[in-house]
Amino acid sequence: MLKRRIIPIELLSGGRLIKTRVFSDSRDVGDPVKSSKVYSDQDADELVLLNVDRGNRTVSDLAAILSRIAEHCFVPLTAGGGIACADDAARLFSAGADKVVLNSIAYRSPSVVTDISSRYGQQAVVASIDVRHENGNYTLYSDCGRCRETSGLEEHITSVITAGAGEILVQSIDHDGTMNGYDLELMRRVLAVSSVPVIAVAGAGNFSHLKDVLELGVAAAACGSLFNFGDNNPLRAKAFLKNYSIPLKRV
Repeated sequence: MLKRRIIPIELLSGGRLIKTRVFSDSRDVGDPVKSSKVYSDQDADELVLLNVDRGNRTVSDLAAILSRIAEHCFVPLTAGGGIACADDAARLFSAGADKVVLNSIAYRSPSVVTDISSRYGQQAVVASIDVRHENGNYTLYSDCGRCRETSGLEEHITSVITAGAGEILVQSIDHDGTMNGYDLELMRRVLAVSSVPVIAVAGAGNFSHLKDVLELGVAAAACGSLFNFGDNNPLRAKAFLKNYSIPLKRV
């Protein structure tokens, strides 16, 4: 049986670790290198690092931070934000990334997803999909939630998997930073169409929220606020989930 993962998700801006609420109202929550080392020591299965700078966002800045984190962390690192070509991905792999996250470019140039997947393997490519609930349906957004896309949810999932994505990271904009639980209906729709593992993001406020979304069948639950605010960590989360027979790597 596929082991479920608990993944701290770290948003980077201006070289700092931040936390947003509904993709806005960001607040500084620390140093990304120190935080990543703590997560690594606390039995995180993986770290997701996303550069969400809305000004001068460059892969160079992300690669510089990633290389520092890779010196201190011994868990898989997944990184993205601003990747526009296969060479951008190559810089992140060279800096220590095990996987890269693609969002906006997957709408503009699906061939980039294919190029990276062909070069590094499907398992190294994560397609990130940011979703907002509007007018009774789900609408997709790119560019850190600023650009409304015309593709439908199921259509885009099929598109990125066909292009070569080996994993889907789905984030609810509405649930971001609320700590009120994941959008379970959104995850059900994603799971119904995805043939690759799914990472659920946004809304975790307690360990029961992790249980709820993992029991749906997602491969991993990613958390920001849950670990940033309060005395919670991946090790404690796994200890809680073990009581419900959710298959985990180890505790």
